Amino acid sequence: MTVSGVDDLPERTVRVRAPGKVNLSLRVGPVGSDGYHPVSTVFQAVSVYEEVVARSAGEFGVTAEGPQAAAVPTDDSNLALRAARAVAAHAGVDDAAHLHLVKGVPVAGGMAGGSADAAAALLACDQLWGTGLSRDELVTIAAELGSDVPFALVGHTAVGTGRGHLLTPALSRGEFHWAFAVQDRGLPTAGVYAAFDDLRGHDAQPLTDEHDVPLMQALRAGDATALGAALHNDLEPAALELDPGLAEPLAVATDAGALGVVVSGSGPTVAALARSRQHALAIAAAFTASGVADRVLTASGPVPGARVVGVGD
Repeated sequence: MTVSGVDDLPERTVRVRAPGKVNLSLRVGPVGSDGYHPVSTVFQAVSVYEEVVARSAGEFGVTAEGPQAAAVPTDDSNLALRAARAVAAHAGVDDAAHLHLVKGVPVAGGMAGGSADAAAALLACDQLWGTGLSRDELVTIAAELGSDVPFALVGHTAVGTGRGHLLTPALSRGEFHWAFAVQDRGLPTAGVYAAFDDLRGHDAQPLTDEHDVPLMQALRAGDATALGAALHNDLEPAALELDPGLAEPLAVATDAGALGVVVSGSGPTVAALARSRQHALAIAAAFTASGVADRVLTASGPVPGARVVGVGD
């Protein structure tokens, strides 16, 4: 075969997959002078994924497909696009990239779908441009983009402090199974934190490590029953204040025998911990039959963070 010119050369693409997360525990302190709430959280990465396909382009751009893709911003506010620009700026790259997002994590659902996009874009652009950034360098860039982005890079199970961006790996044995009740209506994170302040912000207690000792013990033992009993989210009352309908999937999961049920992050996704993969499917069926969710997902965790799953020319 004869190649007649550069324009005939196939484009190089890099495909990266990054997981969504569930907050096994999320404890929120009083707002600080910087306007941020300090948090102490335990993240678990779960097998609900975002994929980002990066290719060289004359200018930066982003497109999306999949559930709720129409709700994904495609302007400069897009977190994945900001991640690509951040890699270029950090590494001194003059090239641009087009990002195509394949959505799997709920949009504005409290499972960090946008953060997973950003983490995937960081790794994809590093690979696309051959910048050779270390994982620590990528994590540093990630922390500048958003509180959950570093965890989407790291994955598995970790304790997050500060704004959630300071990570310490957590020992976890075994596999845990989840069913998620997803709502097409999102909840803005800023609005949930504002509702938290209205409800109890002035009474919020300083954060300590003591509250989550039973949860960490359950993870180390691989004890799903104990983990379910220890699930906790300080933002859940605020999410329920803004969206009272979330009480319904919480109740359905409890009636279906979930080991524990909690609003994920700032919501509105409801996460139910199951005894087994089959039990997760049964809880999902209960969500569907009750009509309390726009979509239902099942997943397991913990899983690794962002990783390259394909490189093509």
